[in-house]
Amino acid sequence: MKKVLLSLFPLVTVLLMLQGFHQAIYVAPDDALQGYIFRIIYYHVPSFAAAFTFFTVSFLGSIGYLTYRRSRPEWAQRADAWALAGAEVGVVFCSVGLTTGPLWGRRAWGIWWTWDARLTTTLVLWLIYVSYLLLRRFAAGPQMQTLAAVLGIFGALDVPIVYMANRWWRTQHPAPVFGGGPDSGMKDPTMVHALLWNMLAWFCWGILVLFLRYKVERRHQQYAALEAQEALEANV
Repeated sequence: MKKVLLSLFPLVTVLLMLQGFHQAIYVAPDDALQGYIFRIIYYHVPSFAAAFTFFTVSFLGSIGYLTYRRSRPEWAQRADAWALAGAEVGVVFCSVGLTTGPLWGRRAWGIWWTWDARLTTTLVLWLIYVSYLLLRRFAAGPQMQTLAAVLGIFGALDVPIVYMANRWWRTQHPAPVFGGGPDSGMKDPTMVHALLWNMLAWFCWGILVLFLRYKVERRHQQYAALEAQEALEANV
């Protein structure tokens, strides 16, 4: 039963993404002020929501690795695999958000980019986690995972700053769509439905990739441990 459900999950994810696309493009109306370009919100907002979620997965995995790296090495390796998988998926979603944002901003503001608090802190977040992935890719030695875990925790501290930036400071970026004030929110229910469908679809897609990437990393860890054991036995 479990295998059947897991095999159906990719199909369900594809169907959800098709439904989200249909809702965003053909069902939800144009915005009264921005017109058709406003539809990019149905991909921009879910991208960042997913990015924040998977950066949190990386954050928790990094803490787990640092906590158990001496007392329970197997648990530590599992946590490290989750940390790496979360960082990779988070960077993908953050990249989508940083791409759709300027496309939207060019039509809404007349400029591609402005160095306001929300945009700048988001770029810093992306750069930190790209640095994390570069460290994992090119560094070597027993301390690499520890350094990466510290960097992953440091990067995650920027997530609440990004989220609160347009609440704490006056920015070029618009006020929050939800919870931003008495006039915030989407007035048309079909807009809310389109956003929620896409949120669900993108989260499912991210979870699917996260688990696949975790499995691949665990295989790499097991092969590396086996090679180290064989090398040790060869030298004895």
